[in-house]
Amino acid sequence: MITLIGTGHVFDLSQALLNIFEEKQPEILCVELDKQRFNALMLKQTNPEAYKNYEKNVPVLYRLLARFQDGMAKQYGVTAGEEMLTTINFAKSHQLPIAFIDMNAQNLFSKMLKKMSWSEKFKLAFTGLGGFFVSKKRVDSEIKKLEGDLEKYIEEVGEKFPTIKKILIDDRNQYMVKQLASANEQYEKVAAVIGDGHVPGISELLTKKDIKFETIRLSELRSHKTDKTDSSTASFSMEYKDLQ
Repeated sequence: MITLIGTGHVFDLSQALLNIFEEKQPEILCVELDKQRFNALMLKQTNPEAYKNYEKNVPVLYRLLARFQDGMAKQYGVTAGEEMLTTINFAKSHQLPIAFIDMNAQNLFSKMLKKMSWSEKFKLAFTGLGGFFVSKKRVDSEIKKLEGDLEKYIEEVGEKFPTIKKILIDDRNQYMVKQLASANEQYEKVAAVIGDGHVPGISELLTKKDIKFETIRLSELRSHKTDKTDSSTASFSMEYKDLQ
């Protein structure tokens, strides 16, 4: 059985996730990261100055997205990617293997930019710049709309940005499902912490493969009353599970 846990990178979800892990007692934890993003996340925690130098070598679009997430996370009182740190820390403290199930992010962004039309790039640049001026209140409002019909929102993204939807959503969904299917063959109880926007697509693909799963959505996590915990310990020693 796979438990898909839909999260958001800018929200305080740590206690809700810990409660779910304790309840589900997974045998392996899967996260929407690749090895490079994991290393960057840890570098950001342990050596901010070195991370700034690392940032200079990543695609501009990727860098802008990261900075936007950082800004929004601060408004919610957390660090961007804290839900991933919480998951990794839980795996370490409970001696569980962890699997990085996502595709290489930098390669994806490079591929996406090469394939995007000029009109897509222009619309993306305009939308992206506007994102830096979005308030927490506006984000909360938009999230409530998304929770009502996320599938429709993803369809609209596909209409405006077909290349983005294919490469950043569809292709990644396919890749992550392969990793999850492999984990499901090796373990009876699998928990996967992924962005909530991937839950519908991955659910559909798992259904086609006749793989049993359940979902816990972002709205459920955010409604969970939490006590602030320090779940972002930066020193880790764990078993990394290569599912391929």
